Amino acid sequence: MAVHLYLSLIPEALIASMLTPEEFGVYYAVGGAKKSRGEAIFLEVAPDFRHEFFRIDEGIQRCVPHEDGSPKASIYISVYRVLEHMALGALGKLYLVTQDGRSLGLDPQSQWPEETGALHLYQEIAPVHPLVVSTLGPKSFFDLIVSNPLSLLSLPAVCFAELRLDELADDPERGAVRDLPYPNIDHLRQCLVDLKTKTVHTKMVDRISPASFPYRTIKNGIFVGTEREGRMLYYSLPSQQQLRAEHYRWWRSVNI
Repeated sequence: MAVHLYLSLIPEALIASMLTPEEFGVYYAVGGAKKSRGEAIFLEVAPDFRHEFFRIDEGIQRCVPHEDGSPKASIYISVYRVLEHMALGALGKLYLVTQDGRSLGLDPQSQWPEETGALHLYQEIAPVHPLVVSTLGPKSFFDLIVSNPLSLLSLPAVCFAELRLDELADDPERGAVRDLPYPNIDHLRQCLVDLKTKTVHTKMVDRISPASFPYRTIKNGIFVGTEREGRMLYYSLPSQQQLRAEHYRWWRSVNI
């Protein structure tokens, strides 16, 4: 059986597995005796990727079938500082997995999303996961916290999603909330207002926000980048129309 390498982002870990991406998504999200069920986000890693920080060959050697011949689901190679030591060129598809184990695979895109709205909402996923509002688009936000930080706080790598603000992006005081599911919406409004009235580019909404979030709130996609390479990969989420037409079961699961 072939051994796959996966970079889990919730939580951050490098894992060897004999399961295909779709099988791994079911195993990782639905759970078993060792893990409660929940959303999962992970990336395929090229099988020939190696870095001195990781004991990858040893992990692969340990990833052998069970005595009954069933595939080994997971061997954890590392759970510490994984993302910052990854080569972006070794990353393949990114999978968004629902709580009931339905996977949506996204390929990295060469074209960046059009920046719309005066204000932005970012859910950082790894290695830390605060919820942040900003006046900066995704590229500039990455530069601020990773490539060219202006403060004492910086990250060696980051994965984040831009989330929907809808009318709040241009009118945080009076914009309609509609189906936005964010808790403490008054606090979010105030954070957005502060950005428009103060000379700051970012403001933390929730410093202990969970890394998981409703996929239906994704505005454009997922971004993954490192300081070492000074760039990001962009995984674009298909439109609602395309999701309904081509990935209906996944779309229905995230909208229940």
